[in-house]
Amino acid sequence: MKLPHNTDTIVAMATGAGDAGIGIIRMSGDKALAIADALFVAANGKKASSFKTYTVHFGWVKDSNEIIDEVLVTVMRAPRSYTREDVVEINTHGGIIAMRRVLELALARGCRLAEPGEFTKRAFLNGRIDLAQAEAVLDIMRAQSDAALRVSMGQLEGALSSEISAIRNTILEALAPLEAMIDFPDEEIGAVETRQARLLVRQASERLSRLLKTTSYGAVLRQGLHVVICGCPNVGKSSLLNALVRRERSIVTSVAGTTRDTIEEIIDIRGIPVRIVDTAGILAPRNLVEKKAVHRAKHQIAMADLVLLIFDGSRPLRLSDRLLIKTCRKKSVCAVVNKIDLRQRIDTQYLVKHFGSCIALSARKGKHINLLEDAIAERVLQGTVVAGESVVVTNARHGAILRKTQKCIAESLVSLDNNLSLEFVTQDLKESVRSLDQLLGKEFSEDLLERIFGDFCIGK
Repeated sequence: MKLPHNTDTIVAMATGAGDAGIGIIRMSGDKALAIADALFVAANGKKASSFKTYTVHFGWVKDSNEIIDEVLVTVMRAPRSYTREDVVEINTHGGIIAMRRVLELALARGCRLAEPGEFTKRAFLNGRIDLAQAEAVLDIMRAQSDAALRVSMGQLEGALSSEISAIRNTILEALAPLEAMIDFPDEEIGAVETRQARLLVRQASERLSRLLKTTSYGAVLRQGLHVVICGCPNVGKSSLLNALVRRERSIVTSVAGTTRDTIEEIIDIRGIPVRIVDTAGILAPRNLVEKKAVHRAKHQIAMADLVLLIFDGSRPLRLSDRLLIKTCRKKSVCAVVNKIDLRQRIDTQYLVKHFGSCIALSARKGKHINLLEDAIAERVLQGTVVAGESVVVTNARHGAILRKTQKCIAESLVSLDNNLSLEFVTQDLKESVRSLDQLLGKEFSEDLLERIFGDFCIGK
């Protein structure tokens, strides 16, 4: 489906409001240059509409004879611009008043305030990028680690789109002789073509399977790994949080039960964004505050992707420790023995037997924290994808479409293997192509675009 092109000239603040070195007002559309002529006075006396593309010019934004701000104006002419329309960017001094006055002048001279994500939406509708690349723009803005940024940049540059297109072309190559057999049943088209079609469909299926194996890692890159630190009171949970974030984020004392609420931080571990949560010690609550704290701790444990279950290495395992092990039995757990700088009395063999391994460290002295970080990273990457993989599926919409496509392909192979009518085979293959077209944006609805671009900020 193609939507009618909106020819309004749009404007928005492309930088956040507030004190800053510069602020950028972005315009895009057929009237962008004419509107720039009306509000910008260049120091060289020339009109913005006469500027060459990809040039920057010094001057002033004026309202009648009043100088609003001293600015730089950049002109990017269609079609070689972000939106493939004429684009003008006005670099003002940072600050909400100057930016707001320039924005108001642009609106008064014929611009419309841009909708969320409308600049990127126009880039998609004008054919500069496909829908998967457009979604990558938002991922870049939200990236919380180097790995997430690297994968998102790869998608913006077309790595995922190229792989999807290759799979789509393989399916179409398999589909062509099968449709010829249906349309021309009397022609000499038969077993050889069917075998070749089956081979191509299997190749497409294998490539889809490789992509789908990256979705777990991709979800972590996009959303962050939810890691919860838990343990009995005074085992060093807050000290471990401080050691991982490399600063004193949580209060540490010798008094048990210091932490009364959950404390969260986003950190980068080996390129993986990790949302790490320090919780209150699991104990029999003595009052309403502790009761709520323990309830929140248990809720965090239930929602966690990985639990760092901490034990005090300077004392033997107690009944409370064993009960906590039982509480976490259905979770992915990394056992951590803290306080190795003290004389050890804990039964580490019991923990190894129960969890397969354990990490011994000293949170207070920062000893062996790197081993714990390695263990967390390995839990993410094990059995999924290596961190350097160029094509990773990070988007939930993409994952759902790929699973649907894989199902259609699998059904087509079943039909081929059981010598069913070729109409069944081609129907499934056509549906798989339609699904991939939805991923790339060859087919789309207005509702879909509203859902995708509605998550963007107004200036992007």
